[in-house]
Amino acid sequence: MRAMTTLLTSVVTAVLLVGCAQAGSLDGDLTDDWAALPPATAFAPAAGVCQAADFTSTVTLASYQPVDCAGPHRVETVHVGAFPAERAAVPANGSVELRGAFAECDTRAAGYLGEDWRFGRLRLSVALPSGPGWAAGSRWYRCDVSELTAADQAATVVVRSGSLRDALKSASSLRLGCQQAASGRTQTLAAVACESRHNAEFVGVWKAAPDAPYPTKPGDWGVAYDGCGTILGRYVGVPDDGMLQYRAGVVIRRPDAVRWRAGDRGIRCYLWLSTRTVTASLRGVGPAGLPVRTK
Repeated sequence: MRAMTTLLTSVVTAVLLVGCAQAGSLDGDLTDDWAALPPATAFAPAAGVCQAADFTSTVTLASYQPVDCAGPHRVETVHVGAFPAERAAVPANGSVELRGAFAECDTRAAGYLGEDWRFGRLRLSVALPSGPGWAAGSRWYRCDVSELTAADQAATVVVRSGSLRDALKSASSLRLGCQQAASGRTQTLAAVACESRHNAEFVGVWKAAPDAPYPTKPGDWGVAYDGCGTILGRYVGVPDDGMLQYRAGVVIRRPDAVRWRAGDRGIRCYLWLSTRTVTASLRGVGPAGLPVRTK
């Protein structure tokens, strides 16, 4: 019986060895017969998706958690661009490369939204790969848009549902329009229906030169006021001359120094009526609708 058992064991062992020989060579190395793993590839985000978390200026693979834009979210990616592959380091804030990325995002966001994002209660920001991600080969930049409670710097991000694609193509609650300055002061402008009494109105956007330094003194913003005055005159349909200042005041909303260094050169422009209110938009009303004040 013992001899029969020994014979059976030998046969089984021989069969197993033959099977192993067919699956791979019996060269004594148990690691060289596995299929090679594919090469690692750099992570890149996608456009047209949203993020439930707040915007961050750097994005890691672990923090990248896209969600359907139909559900609640804080950020929507409207475009993903790329820096040159040979660039060695992540572009610093204020660099030519980052300003160029912001300019590209500016253009792409307008195409995605249907209008310059500054025409709405929106904010455009540029996100970059983390240091380790850049070292692994990531060279992308992400163009992210968020809805805000207002168009002021103190505004907060809205948790919204639904994509922003084409959101500014036509009239919507997102678009800036008529405003009310409380107690004759323009620090805070509250959006109101143009049919209700109001004393201010958004008229457009003026952009400073790409290489313009950030104004550090109040008087340095004079060029922005002049630029917005030209836009105001065109919006209302009145001459952009020395009498414009007697027709309406100009209010501007500008980016802060950090955003300016990143490439945001857009100034939101508003007309302001210091002595009266109106109950309709002043778009295209001409000199009769925005007369020169006599007192």
